[in-house]
Amino acid sequence: MLAQNEIQFPKLGIDLHIDSTAFSIFGIDIQWYGLLITCGLLLAMLYAFRNMRSYGIHPDRAIDAIIGGIIGAIVGARAYYVILEWDSYAGDWKRIFNLRLGGLAIYGGLIGALVVGCLIAKIRKVRILPLLDLCGAGFLLGQGIGRWGNFFNQEAFGCNTNSIFGMTGGRIQSWISDVYPTTTFYHNFGETLDAATPVHPCFLYESVWCLLGFVLLAICGKKWRKFDGQIFLMYIGWYGLGRFFIVGLRVDSLVIGNMRISQMIAAICVVVSVILFIVIGGHVRRMGEDYQLYCNTDDCKAMMAEMDAKHNEEKKKQTTEKNQTKTETTDPLSLQKEETDASATEPESAEEEPSTETDSDSNHE
Repeated sequence: MLAQNEIQFPKLGIDLHIDSTAFSIFGIDIQWYGLLITCGLLLAMLYAFRNMRSYGIHPDRAIDAIIGGIIGAIVGARAYYVILEWDSYAGDWKRIFNLRLGGLAIYGGLIGALVVGCLIAKIRKVRILPLLDLCGAGFLLGQGIGRWGNFFNQEAFGCNTNSIFGMTGGRIQSWISDVYPTTTFYHNFGETLDAATPVHPCFLYESVWCLLGFVLLAICGKKWRKFDGQIFLMYIGWYGLGRFFIVGLRVDSLVIGNMRISQMIAAICVVVSVILFIVIGGHVRRMGEDYQLYCNTDDCKAMMAEMDAKHNEEKKKQTTEKNQTKTETTDPLSLQKEETDASATEPESAEEEPSTETDSDSNHE
Protein backbone atom coordinates (compact mmCIF):
# COMPACT_ATOMS: atom_id res chain seq x y z
CA MET A 1 0.00 0.00 0.00
CA LEU A 2 1.20 3.47 -0.88
CA ALA A 3 1.27 6.43 1.49
CA GLN A 4 -2.00 8.41 1.52
CA ASN A 5 -0.49 11.40 -0.31
CA GLU A 6 1.49 9.36 -2.83
CA ILE A 7 0.36 9.21 -6.48
CA GLN A 8 1.98 7.05 -9.15
CA PHE A 9 1.76 6.57 -12.90
CA PRO A 10 3.80 3.32 -12.96
CA LYS A 11 4.30 2.95 -16.73
CA LEU A 12 5.27 6.60 -17.07
CA GLY A 13 7.73 6.37 -14.19
CA ILE A 14 6.00 9.17 -12.28
CA ASP A 15 5.94 9.05 -8.47
CA LEU A 16 4.56 12.10 -6.66
CA HIS A 17 3.88 13.01 -3.05
CA ILE A 18 1.11 15.60 -3.06
CA ASP A 19 -0.99 16.90 -0.17
CA SER A 20 -4.59 17.73 -1.06
CA THR A 21 -4.29 20.78 1.20
CA ALA A 22 -2.62 23.70 -0.59
CA PHE A 23 -2.12 25.86 2.51
CA SER A 24 -3.82 27.01 5.71
CA ILE A 25 -5.15 30.43 6.73
CA PHE A 26 -5.99 31.08 10.39
CA GLY A 27 -6.28 27.34 10.97
CA ILE A 28 -8.56 26.78 7.94
CA ASP A 29 -7.22 24.32 5.36
CA ILE A 30 -7.50 25.53 1.76
CA GLN A 31 -7.79 22.57 -0.58
CA TRP A 32 -6.34 22.29 -4.07
CA TYR A 33 -9.78 21.10 -5.17
CA GLY A 34 -11.38 24.44 -4.35
CA LEU A 35 -8.47 26.47 -5.68
CA LEU A 36 -8.54 24.77 -9.08
CA ILE A 37 -12.30 25.11 -9.43
CA THR A 38 -11.97 28.80 -8.58
CA CYS A 39 -9.13 29.17 -11.09
CA GLY A 40 -11.27 27.52 -13.77
CA LEU A 41 -14.18 29.87 -13.01
CA LEU A 42 -11.97 32.95 -13.17
CA LEU A 43 -10.41 31.97 -16.49
CA ALA A 44 -13.85 31.17 -17.92
CA MET A 45 -15.07 34.63 -16.81
CA LEU A 46 -11.99 36.28 -18.30
CA TYR A 47 -12.62 34.57 -21.63
CA ALA A 48 -16.28 35.63 -21.52
CA PHE A 49 -15.56 39.29 -20.81
CA ARG A 50 -12.91 39.50 -23.51
CA ASN A 51 -15.40 38.25 -26.12
CA MET A 52 -18.71 39.79 -25.04
CA ARG A 53 -18.68 42.55 -27.63
CA SER A 54 -18.27 40.15 -30.55
CA TYR A 55 -21.40 38.31 -29.38
CA GLY A 56 -23.41 41.52 -28.94
CA ILE A 57 -23.57 41.30 -25.15
CA HIS A 58 -23.62 44.31 -22.84
CA PRO A 59 -20.89 43.63 -20.22
CA ASP A 60 -22.45 45.77 -17.48
CA ARG A 61 -25.69 43.81 -17.71
CA ALA A 62 -24.17 40.39 -18.31
CA ILE A 63 -21.95 40.46 -15.20
CA ASP A 64 -25.03 40.01 -12.99
CA ALA A 65 -26.16 36.97 -14.99
CA ILE A 66 -22.68 35.41 -14.92
CA ILE A 67 -22.19 35.87 -11.17
CA GLY A 68 -25.71 34.56 -10.54
CA GLY A 69 -24.98 31.59 -12.80
CA ILE A 70 -21.82 30.75 -10.83
CA ILE A 71 -23.74 30.79 -7.55
CA GLY A 72 -26.48 28.69 -9.12
CA ALA A 73 -23.88 26.23 -10.44
CA ILE A 74 -22.33 25.67 -7.00
CA VAL A 75 -25.70 25.26 -5.29
CA GLY A 76 -27.06 23.03 -8.06
CA ALA A 77 -23.96 20.82 -8.23
CA ARG A 78 -23.99 20.21 -4.50
CA ALA A 79 -27.76 19.74 -4.25
CA TYR A 80 -27.77 17.24 -7.13
CA TYR A 81 -25.00 15.17 -5.52
CA VAL A 82 -26.47 15.27 -2.01
CA ILE A 83 -29.95 14.28 -3.20
CA LEU A 84 -28.64 11.24 -5.07
CA GLU A 85 -26.35 10.29 -2.16
CA TRP A 86 -28.81 11.19 0.59
CA ASP A 87 -28.10 8.06 2.64
CA SER A 88 -24.53 9.30 3.14
CA TYR A 89 -25.61 12.77 4.34
CA ALA A 90 -28.81 12.10 6.28
CA GLY A 91 -28.41 13.16 9.90
CA ASP A 92 -25.17 15.09 9.28
CA TRP A 93 -26.17 18.53 8.00
CA LYS A 94 -22.68 19.98 8.41
CA ARG A 95 -21.30 17.61 5.77
CA ILE A 96 -23.78 18.96 3.23
CA PHE A 97 -22.07 22.37 3.33
CA ASN A 98 -18.49 21.04 3.39
CA LEU A 99 -17.39 21.39 -0.24
CA ARG A 100 -13.64 21.18 0.39
CA LEU A 101 -13.53 17.40 0.03
CA GLY A 102 -15.51 17.23 -3.20
CA GLY A 103 -19.03 16.04 -3.86
CA LEU A 104 -20.16 18.22 -6.79
CA ALA A 105 -22.16 16.79 -9.70
CA ILE A 106 -21.45 18.48 -13.02
CA TYR A 107 -24.95 18.14 -14.44
CA GLY A 108 -26.46 19.63 -11.30
CA GLY A 109 -24.06 22.53 -11.72
CA LEU A 110 -25.11 23.06 -15.33
CA ILE A 111 -28.79 22.99 -14.43
CA GLY A 112 -28.29 25.47 -11.59
CA ALA A 113 -26.17 27.79 -13.74
CA LEU A 114 -28.68 27.79 -16.59
CA VAL A 115 -31.75 28.36 -14.41
CA VAL A 116 -30.30 31.20 -12.32
CA GLY A 117 -28.19 32.74 -15.09
CA CYS A 118 -31.00 32.79 -17.65
CA LEU A 119 -33.47 34.20 -15.12
CA ILE A 120 -31.17 37.10 -14.28
CA ALA A 121 -30.34 37.61 -17.97
CA LYS A 122 -34.07 37.95 -18.66
CA ILE A 123 -34.43 40.52 -15.89
CA ARG A 124 -31.36 42.47 -17.05
CA LYS A 125 -32.51 42.31 -20.71
CA VAL A 126 -29.52 40.31 -21.96
CA ARG A 127 -30.08 38.14 -25.04
CA ILE A 128 -29.98 34.57 -23.75
CA LEU A 129 -28.83 32.65 -26.83
CA PRO A 130 -25.70 34.77 -27.52
CA LEU A 131 -24.91 34.62 -23.80
CA LEU A 132 -25.22 30.82 -23.84
CA ASP A 133 -22.93 30.67 -26.88
CA LEU A 134 -20.29 32.63 -25.02
CA CYS A 135 -20.68 30.58 -21.85
CA GLY A 136 -20.51 27.26 -23.70
CA ALA A 137 -16.83 27.68 -24.55
CA GLY A 138 -16.19 29.16 -21.10
CA PHE A 139 -17.77 26.12 -19.44
CA LEU A 140 -15.33 23.80 -21.20
CA LEU A 141 -12.35 25.90 -20.15
CA GLY A 142 -13.49 25.98 -16.53
CA GLN A 143 -14.28 22.26 -16.45
CA GLY A 144 -10.99 21.33 -18.09
CA ILE A 145 -9.03 23.10 -15.35
CA GLY A 146 -11.35 22.26 -12.47
CA ARG A 147 -11.06 18.54 -13.16
CA TRP A 148 -7.49 18.62 -11.84
CA GLY A 149 -8.97 19.12 -8.40
CA ASN A 150 -9.95 15.43 -8.64
CA PHE A 151 -6.30 14.59 -9.20
CA PHE A 152 -5.27 16.12 -5.87
CA ASN A 153 -8.17 14.39 -4.11
CA GLN A 154 -7.38 11.07 -5.87
CA GLU A 155 -10.96 10.67 -7.07
CA ALA A 156 -12.99 10.46 -10.29
CA PHE A 157 -11.04 7.41 -11.45
CA GLY A 158 -12.16 4.32 -13.32
CA CYS A 159 -11.76 0.58 -13.37
CA ASN A 160 -8.44 -1.29 -13.41
CA THR A 161 -6.32 -0.86 -16.53
CA ASN A 162 -2.96 -1.79 -18.04
CA SER A 163 -2.92 1.44 -20.07
CA ILE A 164 0.23 3.54 -20.16
CA PHE A 165 -1.79 6.27 -18.42
CA GLY A 166 -2.87 3.99 -15.56
CA MET A 167 -2.50 5.64 -12.14
CA THR A 168 -2.69 4.61 -8.52
CA GLY A 169 -2.36 6.28 -5.14
CA GLY A 170 -2.66 5.73 -1.42
CA ARG A 171 -6.16 7.13 -1.18
CA ILE A 172 -7.24 5.25 -4.31
CA GLN A 173 -6.04 1.97 -2.85
CA SER A 174 -7.72 2.67 0.51
CA TRP A 175 -11.00 3.58 -1.21
CA ILE A 176 -10.98 0.42 -3.32
CA SER A 177 -10.23 -1.77 -0.28
CA ASP A 178 -12.48 -0.13 2.33
CA VAL A 179 -15.21 1.91 0.64
CA TYR A 180 -15.87 0.43 -2.78
CA PRO A 181 -17.39 -2.85 -1.48
CA THR A 182 -20.05 -0.77 0.34
CA THR A 183 -21.09 1.36 -2.64
CA THR A 184 -24.36 1.12 -4.53
CA PHE A 185 -22.35 0.83 -7.74
CA TYR A 186 -20.63 -2.35 -6.52
CA HIS A 187 -23.86 -3.90 -5.29
CA ASN A 188 -25.68 -3.12 -8.55
CA PHE A 189 -22.91 -3.86 -11.05
CA GLY A 190 -20.79 -6.40 -9.12
CA GLU A 191 -17.58 -5.20 -10.81
CA THR A 192 -14.48 -6.21 -8.83
CA LEU A 193 -11.42 -4.00 -8.40
CA ASP A 194 -7.86 -4.82 -7.43
CA ALA A 195 -6.32 -2.16 -5.16
CA ALA A 196 -2.81 -3.12 -6.31
CA THR A 197 -3.55 -2.55 -10.01
CA PRO A 198 -3.59 0.93 -11.64
CA VAL A 199 -6.90 2.50 -12.61
CA HIS A 200 -8.08 4.78 -15.41
CA PRO A 201 -7.39 8.49 -14.64
CA CYS A 202 -10.84 9.58 -15.82
CA PHE A 203 -10.26 13.12 -14.56
CA LEU A 204 -7.35 13.38 -17.02
CA TYR A 205 -9.38 12.08 -19.96
CA GLU A 206 -12.18 14.55 -19.24
CA SER A 207 -9.80 17.46 -18.73
CA VAL A 208 -8.11 16.87 -22.09
CA TRP A 209 -11.48 16.40 -23.81
CA CYS A 210 -12.83 19.66 -22.36
CA LEU A 211 -9.74 21.70 -23.24
CA LEU A 212 -9.76 20.38 -26.81
CA GLY A 213 -13.44 21.28 -27.00
CA PHE A 214 -12.72 24.77 -25.72
CA VAL A 215 -10.20 25.38 -28.51
CA LEU A 216 -12.65 24.02 -31.10
CA LEU A 217 -15.59 26.10 -29.86
CA ALA A 218 -13.50 29.26 -29.49
CA ILE A 219 -12.40 28.97 -33.13
CA CYS A 220 -15.91 28.18 -34.35
CA GLY A 221 -17.27 31.11 -32.39
CA LYS A 222 -14.97 33.49 -34.25
CA LYS A 223 -15.14 32.02 -37.76
CA TRP A 224 -18.12 29.71 -38.29
CA ARG A 225 -20.98 30.80 -36.04
CA LYS A 226 -24.08 30.82 -38.23
CA PHE A 227 -26.89 31.25 -35.69
CA ASP A 228 -27.34 32.27 -32.08
CA GLY A 229 -27.29 29.19 -29.87
CA GLN A 230 -25.01 27.21 -32.23
CA ILE A 231 -21.95 27.20 -29.95
CA PHE A 232 -23.98 26.20 -26.92
CA LEU A 233 -25.50 23.27 -28.81
CA MET A 234 -21.99 22.25 -29.86
CA TYR A 235 -20.94 22.43 -26.22
CA ILE A 236 -23.80 20.20 -25.10
CA GLY A 237 -23.03 17.67 -27.84
CA TRP A 238 -19.24 17.72 -27.40
CA TYR A 239 -19.29 17.44 -23.64
CA GLY A 240 -22.05 14.85 -23.66
CA LEU A 241 -20.19 12.67 -26.17
CA GLY A 242 -16.99 12.60 -24.15
CA ARG A 243 -18.85 12.25 -20.87
CA PHE A 244 -20.79 9.22 -22.14
CA PHE A 245 -17.65 7.17 -22.78
CA ILE A 246 -15.60 8.46 -19.83
CA VAL A 247 -18.35 7.83 -17.29
CA GLY A 248 -18.58 4.33 -18.70
CA LEU A 249 -15.15 3.70 -17.16
CA ARG A 250 -15.99 5.18 -13.74
CA VAL A 251 -16.67 3.02 -10.70
CA ASP A 252 -17.86 5.81 -8.41
CA SER A 253 -20.79 6.95 -10.54
CA LEU A 254 -24.20 7.85 -9.15
CA VAL A 255 -26.49 5.02 -10.24
CA ILE A 256 -30.13 4.00 -10.29
CA GLY A 257 -30.41 0.25 -10.69
CA ASN A 258 -27.96 -0.82 -13.38
CA MET A 259 -27.88 2.58 -15.04
CA ARG A 260 -25.28 5.29 -14.57
CA ILE A 261 -27.24 8.53 -14.24
CA SER A 262 -24.55 10.73 -15.81
CA GLN A 263 -24.16 8.38 -18.77
CA MET A 264 -27.89 8.42 -19.44
CA ILE A 265 -28.02 12.24 -19.28
CA ALA A 266 -24.96 12.46 -21.55
CA ALA A 267 -26.63 10.31 -24.18
CA ILE A 268 -29.78 12.45 -24.05
CA CYS A 269 -27.69 15.62 -24.39
CA VAL A 270 -25.92 14.31 -27.49
CA VAL A 271 -29.13 13.23 -29.22
CA VAL A 272 -31.05 16.42 -28.39
CA SER A 273 -28.18 18.74 -29.36
CA VAL A 274 -27.66 17.00 -32.73
CA ILE A 275 -31.37 17.14 -33.56
CA LEU A 276 -31.66 20.81 -32.62
CA PHE A 277 -28.48 21.67 -34.50
CA ILE A 278 -29.82 20.07 -37.69
CA VAL A 279 -33.32 21.56 -37.36
CA ILE A 280 -32.24 25.11 -36.45
CA GLY A 281 -29.32 25.08 -38.89
CA GLY A 282 -31.62 24.01 -41.71
CA HIS A 283 -34.12 26.72 -40.86
CA VAL A 284 -31.38 29.39 -40.84
CA ARG A 285 -30.07 28.22 -44.23
CA ARG A 286 -33.55 28.46 -45.71
CA MET A 287 -33.90 32.02 -44.39
CA GLY A 288 -30.68 33.00 -46.14
CA GLU A 289 -29.87 36.70 -45.83
CA ASP A 290 -33.08 37.31 -43.88
CA TYR A 291 -31.43 35.82 -40.80
CA GLN A 292 -28.90 37.83 -38.83
CA LEU A 293 -26.85 37.03 -35.78
CA TYR A 294 -27.94 39.29 -32.97
CA CYS A 295 -24.53 40.99 -32.93
CA ASN A 296 -25.17 42.17 -36.52
CA THR A 297 -28.65 43.61 -35.94
CA ASP A 298 -29.45 47.33 -35.78
CA ASP A 299 -30.71 46.94 -32.19
CA CYS A 300 -27.39 45.50 -31.07
CA LYS A 301 -25.37 48.13 -32.90
CA ALA A 302 -27.49 50.89 -31.34
CA MET A 303 -26.97 49.38 -27.89
CA MET A 304 -23.22 49.18 -28.42
CA ALA A 305 -23.09 52.77 -29.68
CA GLU A 306 -25.02 53.93 -26.62
CA MET A 307 -22.67 51.95 -24.37
CA ASP A 308 -19.60 53.45 -26.06
CA ALA A 309 -21.04 56.97 -25.74
CA LYS A 310 -21.71 56.42 -22.05
CA HIS A 311 -18.22 55.07 -21.44
CA ASN A 312 -16.66 57.98 -23.35
CA GLU A 313 -18.72 60.43 -21.32
CA GLU A 314 -17.64 58.80 -18.07
CA LYS A 315 -14.03 58.81 -19.21
CA LYS A 316 -14.26 62.49 -20.14
CA LYS A 317 -15.80 63.26 -16.77
CA GLN A 318 -13.04 61.40 -14.96
CA THR A 319 -10.41 63.30 -16.97
CA THR A 320 -12.06 66.62 -16.10
CA GLU A 321 -12.22 65.74 -12.42
CA LYS A 322 -8.60 64.66 -12.51
CA ASN A 323 -7.55 67.97 -14.08
CA GLN A 324 -9.57 69.93 -11.51
CA THR A 325 -7.92 68.00 -8.71
CA LYS A 326 -4.53 68.71 -10.23
CA THR A 327 -5.34 72.42 -10.49
CA GLU A 328 -6.52 72.54 -6.88
CA THR A 329 -3.34 70.83 -5.83
CA THR A 330 -1.10 73.33 -7.64
CA ASP A 331 -3.02 76.53 -6.62
CA PRO A 332 -1.66 76.66 -3.01
CA LEU A 333 1.85 76.49 -4.39
CA SER A 334 1.16 79.42 -6.69
CA LEU A 335 -0.26 81.41 -3.81
CA GLN A 336 2.73 80.58 -1.67
CA LYS A 337 5.06 81.71 -4.47
CA GLU A 338 3.18 85.01 -4.83
CA GLU A 339 3.41 85.62 -1.07
CA THR A 340 7.14 84.88 -1.19
CA ASP A 341 7.62 87.32 -4.05
CA ALA A 342 5.63 90.00 -2.24
CA SER A 343 7.62 89.60 0.95
CA ALA A 344 10.86 89.79 -1.02
CA THR A 345 9.93 93.19 -2.49
CA GLU A 346 8.89 94.78 0.83
CA PRO A 347 12.46 95.55 2.10
CA GLU A 348 13.31 97.29 -1.18
CA SER A 349 10.36 99.65 -0.73
CA ALA A 350 11.36 100.30 2.86
CA GLU A 351 14.89 101.24 1.80
CA GLU A 352 13.69 103.58 -0.90
CA GLU A 353 11.59 105.77 1.47
CA PRO A 354 14.45 107.33 3.46
CA SER A 355 16.22 108.19 0.22
CA THR A 356 13.16 110.04 -1.00
CA GLU A 357 12.86 111.98 2.22
CA THR A 358 16.53 112.95 2.12
CA ASP A 359 16.25 114.21 -1.38
CA SER A 360 13.20 116.21 -0.46
CA ASP A 361 14.89 117.80 2.54
CA SER A 362 17.92 118.53 0.44
CA ASN A 363 15.91 120.24 -2.22
CA HIS A 364 13.97 122.10 0.43
CA GLU A 365 17.16 123.55 1.83
